[in-house]
Amino acid sequence: MASSTGDRSQAVRNRLRAKVLTLDSMNPRVQRVEYAVRGPIVQRALELEQELRQGVKKPFTEVIRANIGDAQAMGQRPITFLRQVLALCVNPDLLSSPNFPDDAKKRAERILQACGGHSLGAYSVSSGIQLIREDVARYIERRDGGIPADPNNVFLSTGASDAIVTVLKLLVAGEGHTRTGVLIPIPQYPLYSATLAELGAVHVDYYLTRSAPGRWTWPSFTVHCAKARDHCRPRALCVINPGVPPWLTRPCCLPRTPGQVQTRECIEAVIRFAFEERLFLLADEVYQDNVYAAGSQFHSFKKVLMEMGPPYAGQQELASFHSTSKGYMGECGFRGGYVEVVNMDAAVQQQMLKLMSVRLCPPVPGQALLDLVVSPPAPTDPSFAQFQAEKQAVLAELAAKAKLTEQVFNEAPGISCNPVQGAMYSFPRVQLPPRAVERAQELGLAPDMFFCLRLLEETGICVVPGSGFGQREGTYHFRMTILHTPLEKLRLLLEKLSRFPAQFTLEYS
Repeated sequence: MASSTGDRSQAVRNRLRAKVLTLDSMNPRVQRVEYAVRGPIVQRALELEQELRQGVKKPFTEVIRANIGDAQAMGQRPITFLRQVLALCVNPDLLSSPNFPDDAKKRAERILQACGGHSLGAYSVSSGIQLIREDVARYIERRDGGIPADPNNVFLSTGASDAIVTVLKLLVAGEGHTRTGVLIPIPQYPLYSATLAELGAVHVDYYLTRSAPGRWTWPSFTVHCAKARDHCRPRALCVINPGVPPWLTRPCCLPRTPGQVQTRECIEAVIRFAFEERLFLLADEVYQDNVYAAGSQFHSFKKVLMEMGPPYAGQQELASFHSTSKGYMGECGFRGGYVEVVNMDAAVQQQMLKLMSVRLCPPVPGQALLDLVVSPPAPTDPSFAQFQAEKQAVLAELAAKAKLTEQVFNEAPGISCNPVQGAMYSFPRVQLPPRAVERAQELGLAPDMFFCLRLLEETGICVVPGSGFGQREGTYHFRMTILHTPLEKLRLLLEKLSRFPAQFTLEYS
């Protein structure tokens, strides 16, 4: 009897059973999430790197990552003052060292005094360290010419991305035809489409058209919003400024000339449209330090909104985002950022704080770094001269890279590229022959995905297809960062890349 029972028990243990979690049983919304910046092409790039390390022969000797705006991974050196203060905060024993300037020590002591237990390793309150939120509010006031900013409306975050996701979570509601729709600029940053897919919301693509030099109209913008009401409820409008570069010489999206830095006139029109359509505004302004083109100037949505006066200033709801990952800082890994909310319902703002509390707090080292970005050395401080020199050198080199990128691509057959007025990317358009499009379709790939995969396999250059960001039907693009340092390294990359379309076209002609 005992033996029979034991046999049955062993049979149960040996029996194969289905997994609890499978593709059929998992959350279907997660399967709909796509994130082109770190998608299949990047996975293939990792495989190629492994193959090169194993001695597999390739037509290239290294994989060149041009898919993501990670400045320091591309060779940019950290800003000295930022790292000095962070080093002192992480290891306060260094405060007695003569190797650090006095102003860096004072800043570190000030930050540590505001931390729980005077340590960067302690949790902060969920909205972020109060001292740093106050410094962020003062920064916003200086940036916007004295327009007040309330630190109680400032929430620190894990980069700008986490704050964007939090606000989108507040906005998403409804089922079926009442599902929340969010208007997203095309080309977009894939964070938005990925988050909306995960949340079960609807992303509504929009485009702007240039009617005359420096003037913009929104026929498709308005039409898309109206059409969206047939299957969802548009509740929010996202704007990225400076943004992902446009893909066509004419028309383009959002900026005033072929580029991607919006004029005040354009911002006012966006605000009026959002007000009239009762849309919550999300202003992604993480590239506000990255403006290169002569005559271009960053205008924050908060500043323009407040200066427009009633009824807009007192009623239009707005969330604006900034990050330490971009700009001249390039401190992606520290994950520092903030969101300022304007005219948000007080009860909803409490719900936002509750949502942030679930994740306890943003990384405290990232909060400390953000504090240094929003309140850098003053002209009277010992570190000021070096800080300014390093900051201006980074921005000047980025401006030179933007100009070089436009120049090299526009001299190459089969590629056209708009001027890069701001941000950190170019978004060139490529001409693909019909046979290449047919071959891509046979493989079940988007044509520009096929192009980018071939580019990677034959040159080692990893860029992201435009289909991952959105583009007009029948057009093909890729996005690449302009961050590679030094400038000559970027030049070699651009020249190598610009030769490939002609080879590709010849093969499929």
